[in-house]
Amino acid sequence: MTRGIRGATTVSENIEAQMIENTKNLIEEMVEKNNIKPHDISHVFISVTKDLNAGFPARALRKFEGWTHVPVMCMAEIEVPGSLPKCIRVMMVVNTEENQSNIQHVFHHEAIKLRPDLVNNKGE
Repeated sequence: MTRGIRGATTVSENIEAQMIENTKNLIEEMVEKNNIKPHDISHVFISVTKDLNAGFPARALRKFEGWTHVPVMCMAEIEVPGSLPKCIRVMMVVNTEENQSNIQHVFHHEAIKLRPDLVNNKGE
């Protein structure tokens, strides 16, 4: 069975190092909360809002041991008036036996506003 694990974070500035660090922290928590191993991951999509172009947040994944062959793709988020700025969204598709209701989605910083109904993390 494959399941999607959703995550999102924001940055305060369009700075590559901040984008990578916040993405790294987000994915670390997604992996930890859902007990994911690199070989369980089918693929990861990462989108960024139009105001983020300083670097590829997917570079954060290359910092994790065993993730060399995990397919990752960055893309632009659609522009919707009034949407959350400086936002990085992650969709990680994994092989798991967990029920959909047991998947723990993770939201950090201002991205908590996206899905407050799913927030059960430390809310950084």
